[in-house]
Amino acid sequence: MSETLKIIVPMAGLGARLRPQTLTKPKPLLPLAGRTLLDHFLDTFTSIPLTRQVEYVFIVGQMGEQVKEYIDKNYPQLPVQFVVQEEMRGQSDAIYNAKDYLSGSAIIAFPDTLINTDLTTLSTVTAEAMTWVKQVEDPRRFGVAEVNPSGYVSKLIEKPADGSNNLALVGFYYFKDSQKLCEAIEEQFKRDVKLRNEYYLADAVNILLEKGVKMRARTVEVWLDAGTPEALLVTNQYLLENGRDNTSDYSSRSDIALIPPVYIHPDAQVASSVIGPNVSIGARCKIKTSILSNVIADEDTEIENMVINNSLLGKSVLVKAKATQMSLADQTQVEL
Repeated sequence: MSETLKIIVPMAGLGARLRPQTLTKPKPLLPLAGRTLLDHFLDTFTSIPLTRQVEYVFIVGQMGEQVKEYIDKNYPQLPVQFVVQEEMRGQSDAIYNAKDYLSGSAIIAFPDTLINTDLTTLSTVTAEAMTWVKQVEDPRRFGVAEVNPSGYVSKLIEKPADGSNNLALVGFYYFKDSQKLCEAIEEQFKRDVKLRNEYYLADAVNILLEKGVKMRARTVEVWLDAGTPEALLVTNQYLLENGRDNTSDYSSRSDIALIPPVYIHPDAQVASSVIGPNVSIGARCKIKTSILSNVIADEDTEIENMVINNSLLGKSVLVKAKATQMSLADQTQVEL
């Protein structure tokens, strides 16, 4: 019987860049193209062969109970452990909180990044570690991998000062021996290697590289970021364009105009409105006499007599304007 592959998922961060959405729910449960970010993230691992035993370890924070309830309800068959990161001291600290579950091979994956990758080949990987990367125009908000002429990673640089190296780290790693990673994190703590008072995983990996661990970089073509409102809307658009659009379900409706791609939950009510492009409408939403484009509306939200674009609307939001009666003379201009 093959060893269990551990999938370590740090998700205790506060999601500050996505406030106010993340004030009442953890970032992985934000709506995205008719599902949650967590649902799309878990799809990443469907290519792992069914013959391979897998165990998930979710490292959660102060709203972790919401994640547990969601997993229990929607993925009751998923082998999962929950670990609480009490204090936000960075990525390496989060992973070290799960040290009791780290043995054998492990994937470290951050749930605010979605990639397309084939994991069927993990069993044949000869390198001791791997990091997934993507070429980007400006990697300064992320981190980069330096690759030597032999094709191995020589160094990881978190949030580089310039964009000369564009192999951005996408937040997805594989370690054949995860205990070595734990030892590297312990060394990182001992050396007190921090950036902006946080322990970053890149610095622990650099300690592994110092000790001679061989790491390869695997390039991905699709990398979807969900770390900011703007990025979340772009990711929503991509997912709608690639399988999540359900415009055809409403082709018989004459009272609404849909501009694909659009996802409308079957339990939502939409009337006398123009919806799209790039709009996701959650369950039990009520949309009336409105125009929406580039919008994500969570469950139970009501919108009436509004024009909304480039917006995130949380759960049970009410956005309503009164219809106005006017009598206007020639050349009058009214802007609301």
